[in-house]
Amino acid sequence: MSSTINQDIASSISSARINKEKRFQIYGVAALLFAMIMLVTLFITIFSKGLSAFIQTKVNLDIELTQEVIDPEGSRDLNVLKQANYQKLIDDSLKLYALNLFDKDEKELIKNLRMILSPIAYLELRNLVIDNQDFIGKTKKVSFIASDDIDQYFKGKIDMSIPEDDRKITDIQEKFLDDLQSKGQINKVFNKTLFTKSDSREAELSGVLGAVIGSFYSLLIAGLLSIPIGIGAAIYLQEFAKKNRITNFIEININNLAAVPSIVFGLLGLAIFLNMFLMPRSAPLVGGMVLALMTLPKIIIPARAAILAVPESIKQGALALGASHMQSIMHHVLPLAMPAILTGIIIGLAQALGETAPLLMIGMIAFIPDTPLYITDPATALPVQIFMWADNPERAFVERTSAAIIILLFFLIAMNSIAIYLRQKFERKW
Repeated sequence: MSSTINQDIASSISSARINKEKRFQIYGVAALLFAMIMLVTLFITIFSKGLSAFIQTKVNLDIELTQEVIDPEGSRDLNVLKQANYQKLIDDSLKLYALNLFDKDEKELIKNLRMILSPIAYLELRNLVIDNQDFIGKTKKVSFIASDDIDQYFKGKIDMSIPEDDRKITDIQEKFLDDLQSKGQINKVFNKTLFTKSDSREAELSGVLGAVIGSFYSLLIAGLLSIPIGIGAAIYLQEFAKKNRITNFIEININNLAAVPSIVFGLLGLAIFLNMFLMPRSAPLVGGMVLALMTLPKIIIPARAAILAVPESIKQGALALGASHMQSIMHHVLPLAMPAILTGIIIGLAQALGETAPLLMIGMIAFIPDTPLYITDPATALPVQIFMWADNPERAFVERTSAAIIILLFFLIAMNSIAIYLRQKFERKW
C-alpha cells in the first residue's frame, strides 16, 4: 500500500516538474518571438523611412549658355567664368518653360519657380561650364538637384490635398513640375550626394562623408590606444600581478568601469583633455581618446577570460622546455587566446562606434560642413550626425536620419559578423 502511494507521489512530482519545464520552454520561445517581432518592427520602420533617401530627384532643363552672359570678350579667363551670372541663365530657362503655362507677374513667377531647384543650382551650372568650356554659346540639357521639398513631393510625402497655405509646394510649382514630368524632364537617380558630401543646412545637399571619416579617425585612435594597453593590462593582471588588496581593488574598479554610463567618460574627457590639456575641441583625436577610455575595460575583461581559458598544461609544457615565463605567455598562451581577444576587441570597438553621449560632451556636435583631413581637424561622428539630423524639423532630414541609421547598422553588423567569424574560425576547444 505504502509502495503504491510513494509511486503515485513520485509520479505526480515528476509530472509537475515536466509541466514546469514545458512552461519554461514556452516562456523562452515566447520571449524569443517577442524579441524577433520587435527587431523586425524596428528594421521595417527604419528601412521604410530611410530607403527613399538613397534616391534623389533631378530636374533637367535646357539652358542656353549665352556667351554674352558668361564670357562677353571670349577670353576664357577662369576668373571671368567664375563671376558670370549663371542664375540669369537658369531664370531665362525657367521663364521659357513657363511662358505658355502661366499668366503671372514675371518677377514673382520666376521667384516661385526658383524654389524647385537646390540653392546651389547656379554653382552646378558654373562648374559644368568651367569643366566644359566648349559648351559656351550652345544650348545644353543640364541636370539640377531638386530642392528638398520638391524631392519629397515626387516621393509622395507631401499631401497636396490640404490648402496651399499649409503646404510647402505651391499650386504654380505643382503645375510646372507636372508639365516637366510629362515632358520626361524629371528623373530619379541614386543619391551620390549622401555618400560624397558632408553636413549641410540644405537637406538635399547633406551627406555622411564627414561623419564617417570622423568616426573612422576616432575609432582608429581608440583602437591604437585601447588594444595594446588593454591586452597588456590583462596579461599583467592575469599572469604577473600578485593577488593582494591592491590588485583586488583594481579588478573591482575595472569591472565597475565597464558599467559606468558613457556620458561620464565624456565628462572626464571634457575636464582632462579639453580643460586641462587644452586639446582641440571637436577633434577626432580627443574623441578617440575618450572612446579608448570607455573601451579599455571592455577589452581587459574578455582578454583576461581568454587567457584564463587556455589550459595551464600549455604554459607548464613551455616552461618545462626551458621557456621563460614571458616567453610562455607571448609565444604560446597569447596566440591561443588571441581569437577570443580579437572578438572582444571588435565588439568593444563596435560599441564605441555607436556611442553618442561622450562625443557630445567634447564638442563633436558642432555643425561641420567640411570633411576632416587630419585627426586634429574639427569633425563629427556618424551617431552624432544622426542625433543632429533627428533634431531637425524638416521632412527631408527625417529620411536622411533613417538612412544614416541604416549606414551605421551596416558598419555595426559588419564588425559583429567579423567577430563571430573569428570566434568560429579560430576558437580552440579544450
